[in-house]
Amino acid sequence: MDFGRLVTAMVTPFDEDGNLDEPGLSVLIDHLIATGTTAIVVSGTTGESPTLSHDEKLRLFARTVQCVRGRVPVIAGTGGNNTKETIALSKEAAALGVDGLLLVAPYYNRPTQDGLYAHFAAVADAVPLPIMVYNIPGRTAVNIDVSTLMRLAQIPNIVAVKESSGDFSQIARIAAEKPDDFLLYSGDDKFTLPILALGGYGVVSVASHVAGQEMQAMLNAFVQGDVRTAAAWSGRLLPLFDALFRVTSPAPVKKALQLLGLPGGGVRLPLVEAPRHVEDELRRELVRLGKLG
Repeated sequence: MDFGRLVTAMVTPFDEDGNLDEPGLSVLIDHLIATGTTAIVVSGTTGESPTLSHDEKLRLFARTVQCVRGRVPVIAGTGGNNTKETIALSKEAAALGVDGLLLVAPYYNRPTQDGLYAHFAAVADAVPLPIMVYNIPGRTAVNIDVSTLMRLAQIPNIVAVKESSGDFSQIARIAAEKPDDFLLYSGDDKFTLPILALGGYGVVSVASHVAGQEMQAMLNAFVQGDVRTAAAWSGRLLPLFDALFRVTSPAPVKKALQLLGLPGGGVRLPLVEAPRHVEDELRRELVRLGKLG
């Protein structure tokens, strides 16, 4: 399964009552695919998975598969800190027709490296879908060490990592030591180009909600060997990347979608909407990039 280079970690659109906005979901999916998204992550961090109920996640997986209609792969965020429940949800997602799984490192209970390996290996053994491991120690309080990741990379259906440690020594080691068929994705928009330069494959992006074509232009330029153009795109987009993470995501990107008249809605508590100064910064960046008049 090729997830492509521009994977969007999709927001979960909510209506005015804070419920899943199914018509809006369809509109958003069409927008993402039209602007260069090559795969869609559903119910990841950006999708506010901690505040989605079990039934909402299943409905979201099913509706996304229906709306995508096979145009791009659908990756279900089914990771958690209870291995048994993670396996059960992953099996349910597989039965609904998703194409892959995104599994975050178990959070809060802080397993050892052996525990991390056993967790991911158990899910991979139980569910034969392609798996992208998600390393984000800033949210989980545990880092997946390079040696552990390389052990996981030997499991046939563990095919990629979304690396959000921000530790470039670690990222360089992953790129140097990984098998050729194990793909390294940047988990941070602003680090996409340097991770590509180290041997990365693509990005799991938030910015692609509002700048997908520009992200694709950067990726394509790099792949074609035009590093100068790729660097120019990276520099041009950097202020937007910063604005989209000025406060906890996905509040800023949902505000940006609102500014563009696209579905997204608000965020669920304990997150709150992006403050006015962030909204103003986002508006300036969208104007600068020609997205708003």
